[in-house]
Amino acid sequence: MRILIATAGSRGDVAPFTGLGVRLHAAGHQVAVATHTTFADAVRAAGLEFRPLPVDPRAELASTGGQRLLRAGSGPLAVLELLRLGRSFMPAIGDGIAAAADRGADLLLTSSTTSALGRAVAEAAGLPHLGLHLQPLAPTREFAPVVTGSRSLGRAGNVLAGHAVQAATDRLFAPAVRRLRRRLGLPPRSVARARRDHAVLHGFSPTVVPRPADWRPGLDVAGYWWPHPEPGWQPPARLLDFLAAGPPPVFVGFGSLVVPDPERLTATVLAALRAARVRAVVQPGWSGLAAPEGDDLLTVDDTPHCWLFPRMAATVHHAGAGTTAATLRAGTPTVPVPAQLDAPFWAARAARLGTTPGPVPLAGLTADRLAAAIRRALDDPGHRARARAVARVLAAEDGAGKVVEAVDRIAGSSAGSTPR
Repeated sequence: MRILIATAGSRGDVAPFTGLGVRLHAAGHQVAVATHTTFADAVRAAGLEFRPLPVDPRAELASTGGQRLLRAGSGPLAVLELLRLGRSFMPAIGDGIAAAADRGADLLLTSSTTSALGRAVAEAAGLPHLGLHLQPLAPTREFAPVVTGSRSLGRAGNVLAGHAVQAATDRLFAPAVRRLRRRLGLPPRSVARARRDHAVLHGFSPTVVPRPADWRPGLDVAGYWWPHPEPGWQPPARLLDFLAAGPPPVFVGFGSLVVPDPERLTATVLAALRAARVRAVVQPGWSGLAAPEGDDLLTVDDTPHCWLFPRMAATVHHAGAGTTAATLRAGTPTVPVPAQLDAPFWAARAARLGTTPGPVPLAGLTADRLAAAIRRALDDPGHRARARAVARVLAAEDGAGKVVEAVDRIAGSSAGSTPR
């Protein structure tokens, strides 16, 4: 079966699908990934076909709209800023998914950022379609919407807020979906109606987010699917030498977060590391942290988290879904520094699991607060013990395998149909 995976967003929205694509390819399927050109090398390095989608996500996050989103953090204002940011480029994303499907596919798999548009493309092309979401977005009484922060609003408040956020998200996609359906010759259909019976597998562990009891049938939690490490990657000698020269360091990196003043953030981080009396490995990320190297500090380029994090004493990160998952997988204590959208949700999940002394939000970040959190993460052996216990559970799960099983069922039901 020819499978097209369409996903858009930052690295954390793309990397898990490289590993999933490799598993699907190993199961005998042809796999193409449609995403932004900035991730083309990662897709091709996994042995998968790359098909381009428009938009530079890093440039969008650095734009005026992206910085407004960062300042809004999470909650209703953040949802509003997300609507403003996304409306300008969603039509182009829809056109890109349609063009990618035109190059040949028998099944379309979409992420949460592409599902609304992908459903229209699949309908026009007569393709089966499965959603693969990295966040629990469907309304539930069990927790508040993931983009509104970590505080529960009560069972009734949670589900009401969930429907409100879902309606707002539908507004983000609605103009682009209407335009795309017209272009594809489809009759009008609302985003909400198209979503009603849409099957979705979620790419996180039920240990981290158990499947809500009030979710409708067709919404299931599969488990994590992990990024595919670059074949033949070897750690540079300078990194190996640094690790061998002293006790395990602390990792600091903020991934795809783009802050307006990276020099200030760098200074805060360096002061915290000195106050906490730890060695550190710093990853510049999209913010471009520029830390001067010394005996106790090393700056590294992109390094596979699956190799690096198990060798760290603790991790300090932006609490994105993918980085949070990677530190849980590594069994490493963590200090989340959440900034926007779903980051506070994932930071709270890590705190609930006991792998962190608690988040230090970026909005109130100081060197003293960060240093104190790092010391608590290192000095309380309970955090490491609980982190290792979670890692053992995750190691026994096979989220990608559940996606392969679902795809095989779809392939079986589609047998005999004429491929495109």
